[in-house]
Order: sequence, then C-alpha cells, then structure tokens
Amino acid sequence: MSRQNPARIGRGATINPANRFEAVRAEADLEHLEHAEDASVATRLATEYLPDNSQSVVTENNSPDVSFRYSLNPYRGCSHGCSYCYARPTHEYLGLSAGLDFESKILVKHDAANLFREFLSRPKWNPEPIVLSGVTDPYQPGERELRITRACLEVAVEARQPIDIITKNALILRDLDLLGALASKNLIRVGMSVTTLDQELARVLEPRTSAPAARLNAIRSLSAAGVPVKVMVAPIIPGLNESEMPAVLQAAAEAGATSASYVLLRLPLAVAPIFMAWLDEHRPDSRQRIENAIRSTRGGALNNAAFGSRMRGDGLLAEQINQMFKTFAGRFGLSRSLPALSCEHFQPPTAPGGQRTLF
Repeated sequence: MSRQNPARIGRGATINPANRFEAVRAEADLEHLEHAEDASVATRLATEYLPDNSQSVVTENNSPDVSFRYSLNPYRGCSHGCSYCYARPTHEYLGLSAGLDFESKILVKHDAANLFREFLSRPKWNPEPIVLSGVTDPYQPGERELRITRACLEVAVEARQPIDIITKNALILRDLDLLGALASKNLIRVGMSVTTLDQELARVLEPRTSAPAARLNAIRSLSAAGVPVKVMVAPIIPGLNESEMPAVLQAAAEAGATSASYVLLRLPLAVAPIFMAWLDEHRPDSRQRIENAIRSTRGGALNNAAFGSRMRGDGLLAEQINQMFKTFAGRFGLSRSLPALSCEHFQPPTAPGGQRTLF
C-alpha cells in the first residue's frame, strides 16, 4: 500500500479532478511544504460548511430505477468521503470538483425545515413517502451539530408525513424518539447501507462513516424500537467486496433487518477517475483485477448509465452476484419488501409564521 498524502488523510478521494463545465483548473502547489516539520498539519484538508439558499427543498424524481418519487436533501456534498459515491458529479453544477471538494465543501440548507413545512402545507400536496435523502447522507458528520435532518423529522412528525431514510451513519440513533413516534403510525422505514464488515477496508473506502459494527448496532436498536429496517449491500464492487455479501446479509438479519437490496458499483463521469485513483492508492496490487471485474459487468466499460441495467450490470459476473444475493437473502429471511407506509394520517403542518392553512 502506498503512503497517503497528508492532505488526504481522512478523505476518500485522492484527487480533485477538473470540473467538466469549467475551462480553468486550479492546482494546489504544496512543494514549499515538502520538507516542513509540520507538513501533515499544514496540508490537512478541513471541512467547510457553506450556506445553501435554495428556495425549495423537495425534489421530484422520475427515474425508473429507483422506488421513490420525492426526496429531501438537507446537504449538498457529503463529508463521509466514500470514494465510489455516484453523487459526486452533482458538485460540478456548483462550480466545484467532484473529488475532494465534494467531501470538504458541504453546502448546508439551513432553512430546510421551514421549506419542508411550506411544501407540506401546499393545498395540492397529495401525501406519499418522501426520502431523506436521495443524493447525500442526511446523517453525515455535520448533522451532529447542525441538526437540520432532525428539524425536518420534527416537521414530519407534526404532519404525520411518511418518510424513508437512507443512511450509513449510526448518528440516526440520536433521533430515535422521533423515529419511534413515526413508527407508531407506520410512517417510517430505514435503509442502512453496509458495504463491508471489514473495518480496515471501511476506514479507507468510507473514511468518515460509522464503523460496520456501529451500523449493525443501529439496525438492532432501530428494529427494537419498531422501525422497519432494510440492509442495503451497496455498492457491490466486483473484485473487492462481493464475497462479503452472504456475511453482511446474515449479520444484518441477526441484527433485526427484515429486507435487503444491493446495487452494483456505478462510476458515472468524474467518479470513474476518482475511484481508479483510490485503487491506485489503497489497492495497487489488485487494481487491475478489480478494474477488469468492473468492466466485465459493464460491457467492457467502467460505467453503463442505461436505465434497467445501471443498478445491476450485465454479463456472467453480474448474474452470479444477482444469484448470490437472491440465494442468501432468501436463506436469511430478507427477500420480502418492507411494509408500505401509511398516508392516511397526514395533516398539513402549521405553515411558516404560525398559521394553519385554511384549505
């Protein structure tokens, strides 16, 4: 394993690739720190939280590959730093890089709860589940102090709005009081991502997420509180972690998960060079083997964005992974879907400013 640049300690990306929309690229010049006694401190990359003044917070989705229509994303960018994250290219729309910028420059929707309240107060809203969050993790580290996801959940409790949560952070247990209140009316489901049970792999692949053991404990605590939990074995990275699938499914089932899913690694746009650079840094000896395995599931390419196959891949290895999932999900009782959420309890929340809607 190669020695990591101090600037990237605790980060998933090892590069900051050029923004595909920008004609000019900036490069950090760290040569003057090469022999500095405290170079590791001087070059360590801090996380910045920047205000996002979006005027809406709920996004409508029409992709046939995902099961939800509406999502709410309190943050843009994610300091979890997962090197494989398919959402990284969204930062390029902000004039930033999909690499280190994505995990170190986090845009924060401080007014998300009020915007969510406003959305649910609209007379035309016909209640259906809303996902927290469809792009970046609502329980990434900054949420511990910012508490924006919690504020949105408080609005959901008031409105009795059904919510799905997708996360890989045990911080979700902080909000067990709100989740329990939603669960009592069948208004909440949680998808917990468990990519690996190997703590050393998780530390470099998903550097600022909760440890695998902590995620399993979160599944256990959520389930004990009556919150339905699905384990998401995602992503499956051919040549790296697919052999762990049976063990992950078994551990999640023993912790109380009642459903499971998986997604094959996706490497759209700038994510491909970022993940390949991660392999060069952390798995140089097996890099070519892993790349070949990925390409074997994508028709020889690193990515295939076609609807219908982008989540599962094609080819013999992709089919073997799919069959392995079906076999072990069935063996451990995880083949069924989580129960549908209830929409019958919904009531429009108090509108921003303290007034209830009249119609």
